Amino acid sequence: MGMMILWMVVIFGVMYFLMIRPQKKEQKRLQAMLNSMEVGDSIVTTSGFYGVIIDMTEEDVIVEFGNNKNCRIPMRKQAIAEVEKAEQASA
Repeated sequence: MGMMILWMVVIFGVMYFLMIRPQKKEQKRLQAMLNSMEVGDSIVTTSGFYGVIIDMTEEDVIVEFGNNKNCRIPMRKQAIAEVEKAEQASA
């Protein structure tokens, strides 16, 4: 009986380090990225669209897509997959 409990603890420990811990680490990285966004940063959405942030609120951003200055779409911050800072984009 003791051996079975020990194996269950070992299996849970392995699952934690292989599944739960990396997921939490990725969530922290994503949240830090979203918190550091600024107007003028280039982004990629989760659906693969490239754009530039032109305005921000607490939960939403307004993104300008392509060269057409009339294509401005409000979207949630959670729909952003990658952020490239304005200084990096121009360099």
